[in-house]
Amino acid sequence: MARQARAIQTRESILLAAAAVFDERGYSSATITEILQRAGVTKGALYFHFASKEELALGVVAAQLDVGELPPQRTRLQELVDHGMLFAHQLRHDPLTRAGVGLAMDHRREHGDDPAPFHGTPYQSWIDRIGQVLAEADRHGELLPHVVPDDTAQLLAGAFTGIQGMSQTLCERADLTHRVIVLLQHVLPSIAQPSLLPTLDLGADRAERLLAARVGTVPGTERSGTERPGDGRAVDGRAAERPGTERPADRRSAPQRPTGEHGIPSPRRTPTAVR
Repeated sequence: MARQARAIQTRESILLAAAAVFDERGYSSATITEILQRAGVTKGALYFHFASKEELALGVVAAQLDVGELPPQRTRLQELVDHGMLFAHQLRHDPLTRAGVGLAMDHRREHGDDPAPFHGTPYQSWIDRIGQVLAEADRHGELLPHVVPDDTAQLLAGAFTGIQGMSQTLCERADLTHRVIVLLQHVLPSIAQPSLLPTLDLGADRAERLLAARVGTVPGTERSGTERPGDGRAVDGRAAERPGTERPADRRSAPQRPTGEHGIPSPRRTPTAVR
């Protein structure tokens, strides 16, 4: 049992070290020697878990696609939002996620349409995950009649890929959460039943609250100082709280936002709640 635990820990250490090196240097420039030095393991230990650099890259890609279990929500569309917000958070804070996305993008630039094993894996897996959530939302009557889940999944995955790449180029993804919120604000009204829009929580700290609920920490304690506060808005266009910008009348008598059709509380009235 102890040996198995050590093996798991060794594998994780190798993956984290490989992710850091791939993220910094790209796939082609990364070397097994540097990964070994970062991980602090022997060559034999690395090759016990991964037979080649390509297989190691596949392991990084697979690890970054695993976001773990998220708290269940009352609507599938909120789960869709949560996946997007958490993925944006991971791109900013998790080397495995950044490396996995970078591997796919770097390989595309270097090898074009060559169908290498990890070439399309992140994209197709993300499309499949979004498509599954949208299909469930459709079965629950949450989508408008014209929506085709597979087409919308490809649209969302492609748009997300584009905005994260632009955010990386312009500001090292410092504004990625804001850009994802804006994307969802524009897309969701075109696919969701109107009665659900006011219930969806797109707060800028949504990912942090989800992670806090999963690990049992206090929401807000893991906030990055580079995240833009108050970027969230309700999907129906009403502005979310932005410190220092509310009107005096709003501070004196802030009205209780009505509960949605499905009984989901307003995100602005429950800042520490996951639902």
